Amino acid sequence: VRAGRRQAGALVRDHQYRAALRRPVDPHLAVFSAYWSRGVACNPAAIAAKLAELAPHVRPVWVVTARNAALLPPGTDHVVPGTRRYWEALATAKYLVNNVNFPNSVVKRPDAVHVQTHHGTPLKRMGLDQMAYPAAAQGLDFDALLERVDKWDYSVSANSHTTRMWERAYPSRYVSLDHGYPRNDVYYTAGADEVRAVRERLGIAPGRRAVLYAPTHRDYEAGWTPRLDLAALADRLGEDTVLLVRAHYFYDSGLSPLAGLRRSGRVVDVSSYDPVEELCLAADALVTDYSSIMFDYANLDRPIVIHADDWETYRTTRGVYFDLMAEAPGPVARAQDDLTEILAGDAWRDEGAAKARAAFRRRFCEFDDGRAAERVVRRVFLGEDEASLPPVLPPEERTPAPAPQEVTA
Repeated sequence: VRAGRRQAGALVRDHQYRAALRRPVDPHLAVFSAYWSRGVACNPAAIAAKLAELAPHVRPVWVVTARNAALLPPGTDHVVPGTRRYWEALATAKYLVNNVNFPNSVVKRPDAVHVQTHHGTPLKRMGLDQMAYPAAAQGLDFDALLERVDKWDYSVSANSHTTRMWERAYPSRYVSLDHGYPRNDVYYTAGADEVRAVRERLGIAPGRRAVLYAPTHRDYEAGWTPRLDLAALADRLGEDTVLLVRAHYFYDSGLSPLAGLRRSGRVVDVSSYDPVEELCLAADALVTDYSSIMFDYANLDRPIVIHADDWETYRTTRGVYFDLMAEAPGPVARAQDDLTEILAGDAWRDEGAAKARAAFRRRFCEFDDGRAAERVVRRVFLGEDEASLPPVLPPEERTPAPAPQEVTA
């Protein structure tokens, strides 16, 4: 009976969607989604915010699950996946913006514009490049992937490396927008007051060092278990250091392995804290493994330490585009003792670390200068040509948000 009801419901929704496709496209409607309908976040959120400023005649509607709808900012117009209004919005919107993909069943109308913003700079293999890696490719339908990619009109990129990898991993006829990642604009527009306010919200006292630990997902693991003894690390680093620990968003259910540490005050679970950009603004340094957060955080020109205890396994099972061990944005630790030594001394912020970070920034923060969202909105929503867009500032003319020690000095 339940299966019959589901089938009947699917037929009704399909009929509603097909009927909506016969209606004219609404030139003033834009549908936004991020991270599989989790909420207002990432590049789509930054684009939507700039859209409200530069093109207020375009009405944004967010796709958000019923579970996450209660967390939306007040007044956010939204649709819940699977509902009649959801399918009507997807059928009639002029603009569809996502950092992942809309459902396979979404039809690409000739006068609609699909913008793929992505949600990171690729170290790991993506798209068709995953085919040679069974652990990463498990469950993927590459034919369906190519059909989705064929719906893209624009693909947003933060650097030349990303543009090349996207065009290789997702081959189609879309236009690459080498405009920077809109979500990274805040790293250049935030001031001392914003940095101070975020640290206060997180309970970080003035003068204390905040280290953000943000590991990534591993295809060969079923769940997430911290690869560090966080309590021991906090003890070694002392009372003046706070560890902000953020698990990957794939692991958002069940009891957190950090539950026993939350009340210590020196190890804080920020896995559910959004937006992640605020965590980066609050942190004096970043510790990560292979997460794309390193490319975003590099815009701040603050220390980055790589903890790579399983690099060989990760590289073999997932595949990577370059050797992070040879081109890291800072010191590399292969074990917890190495990491503790780096953070307890000066290696995390010495001249060698600064030199590695500078080379990394030149390569991967190429188009990020604080005006990426503006360039995307002007090009896609206002129809301005490339030559009329704000030029990307040279690195020497960019000023990142002030570091916490500058704010509290």
